[in-house]
Amino acid sequence: MLARDLARGGDDQINAVVGIIGQVRPDILVLNDFDFDHGQVALGLLAQQIAVVGPSYPHLFSLRPNAGMASGVDLNGDGRLGGPADAQGFGGFSGRQGMAVLSRFPIDTGRVRDFSALLWKDLPGAVLPTLNGKIFPSQAAIDVQRLSYKGHWDIPVRLPNDKTLHLLVSHTVPPVFDGAEDQNGRRNRDEIRFWSLYLDGVLIDGMQFEKDASFIILGDLNADPLDGEGSKQAIGDLLEHPRVRDVKPASKGATAASVAQGGGNKTQLGDPSFDTVDWNESRTPGNMRVDYVLPSVDLVVTGAGVFWPAPGEVGYEFVGSNGDLGSHHRLVWIDIE
Repeated sequence: MLARDLARGGDDQINAVVGIIGQVRPDILVLNDFDFDHGQVALGLLAQQIAVVGPSYPHLFSLRPNAGMASGVDLNGDGRLGGPADAQGFGGFSGRQGMAVLSRFPIDTGRVRDFSALLWKDLPGAVLPTLNGKIFPSQAAIDVQRLSYKGHWDIPVRLPNDKTLHLLVSHTVPPVFDGAEDQNGRRNRDEIRFWSLYLDGVLIDGMQFEKDASFIILGDLNADPLDGEGSKQAIGDLLEHPRVRDVKPASKGATAASVAQGGGNKTQLGDPSFDTVDWNESRTPGNMRVDYVLPSVDLVVTGAGVFWPAPGEVGYEFVGSNGDLGSHHRLVWIDIE
């Protein structure tokens, strides 16, 4: 589930998101763009509100994200220090728009792997930003720049059948809002590549992923395999990875929104039914598939979808005619046995 600024959202937005969760009733829920607080007070209050209309989540997990974390250097090359773009992930305060997990099943917190501190330059095969043949914005910046925009987490969850399911959670930087150096585009590429490398068993930050582990990759990867400015190679390689099953969750609402916008993105190559975000076509490339729930091939998938009701379908009131009452990113879900 990808919902924007819920910790500071208005009542209508929060009620809509709670209503969506109450309809879908996921056993495990991942939230993006949820402000982090050390005691999980806001997350706990949200869980209480969800329990009134939907599932109860006794197990909560969040870590401080890179968003808003001061770097102490000029990371965007504007000659000034301390701005939101100088944080490890864009943000005006520490913890802005972080990630959180709510689960009906126990989280093995002692085995969680947090790769958020991994430096970008230390990722195998990293392609760092350059401008006029020089490292951008400086070597000092590259020496402290973390790879993760928000974080990369490997979270083991203990299922009722005594098996372990690894939640591989991340929220990557949008591959836009930069210049000729392609800082955000290259970082987005490498953030996505991180998961392909991890699944390959590459040693990253001294750790390897188990070759037989069951997993689900969840998050906003800010890249469509066919449209937009993200790396088609990086997201394509992940979707086609031999350990990953891409079940292509879809919705009727996404198709309806594309038609309502005159075909959505005028140059859209992908099937609009797979779109997961409702972006205003007049200001952006249009709707795209950027949010993912990707299970490992050993898991038996019995259902999948995107909560994006078309007009007249149950739940349409939670997205509304303006397209983003709850969140312009839609809830993507799969059912597994």
